[in-house]
Amino acid sequence: MAPGDGEEQGGPRPAAVQSVDRAFAVLEALAAAAKPLGVGELVGLTGLPQGTVHRLLQGLQHRGYVRRDASRKYSLGTAAMRLADAAQRSLARSARPFLDQLVALSGETANLAVLEGDDVVYVAQVASPHTLRMFAEVGRHVPPHSTAVGKVLLAALPRERALAVVRRTGLAPRTAATITDLDAFAAELDLVARQGWAADEEEQEVGVRCVAVPVGAARDAVAALSLSGPADRFAGGGDPDLVARMQEVGAAFAR
Repeated sequence: MAPGDGEEQGGPRPAAVQSVDRAFAVLEALAAAAKPLGVGELVGLTGLPQGTVHRLLQGLQHRGYVRRDASRKYSLGTAAMRLADAAQRSLARSARPFLDQLVALSGETANLAVLEGDDVVYVAQVASPHTLRMFAEVGRHVPPHSTAVGKVLLAALPRERALAVVRRTGLAPRTAATITDLDAFAAELDLVARQGWAADEEEQEVGVRCVAVPVGAARDAVAALSLSGPADRFAGGGDPDLVARMQEVGAAFAR
């Protein structure tokens, strides 16, 4: 059923709400895609009639939310990118007290990350008070497979979509501990989804351990919170009490 074609609370949806639903269905399909999409592809992904998709694209293109390339395919435009940047800044501001809580709990560096396209992006950080501490540059993009935050964010996606991401980005061995087998990585995502947290046991950097939890439910995370520290000082996922407290902080942030 196409977005907006059903009924809600026993009656038809107002036309204005239906139009917004449909526009967002198109934008979300473009956001999830790793490449520009044609009208026919968007029809298949959204379930909307071709004429409706075409009209929506015209309106969104006029406002700068989508752009059309020479092959007549569509991708997100600069207006959508500005909204995404504003949303990330707002999320980072909201995250500060929760990151402070994590640092107070552990003494280690706390991060907030989101999935942007196929990459993990660090959007906020509160540094450890220790002289020897971990640092991830805010705004840095990294492949998701070797990070705890990446595992949490991928575990929230439908499994085939998550695996499609790592097929595109690859499972390059950052260290000897990096998971580089697709089946093993799929099993890791299943574990993360079940337990509600992920660990990076020196998989991204030798000597660095990280643990991450979802902001919200494990299968519906919009962001991930993490703690990282030197492996000889920070137990990470080996400290179940800390993980439980982190999950409480992640749930509180989502409310």
